[in-house]
Amino acid sequence: MTPISSVNASMAARAAFNPTLPPSAPAEAGTRDRAELRKAFDQFVGETFYGQMLQAMRKTQNKPAYFHGGRAEEIFQQQFDQVLAEKLTAATADQFTGPMYQLFALQRR
Repeated sequence: MTPISSVNASMAARAAFNPTLPPSAPAEAGTRDRAELRKAFDQFVGETFYGQMLQAMRKTQNKPAYFHGGRAEEIFQQQFDQVLAEKLTAATADQFTGPMYQLFALQRR
């Protein structure tokens, strides 16, 4: 028995055991799990990438001589960078994480 057929057999057995699941539920559950994994992967890689990029960008700028908010401004700046990284990730992470996710998925097989 091939590994794929054994997985299909185990999914069918689970669906047969649980009468509340429709017959297509195992396939839908696998697709949903892959979609959730991809979303989590994109979120992690994107926020890490953009977070590090923004942090490095902030280090290149000196504090202004006047109108610097002190520690409160630094904390707000970190929170702003975090939100900005989340927004950038939601907008563009899937474009550059595609090849990385494919390699990740190949390792999981």
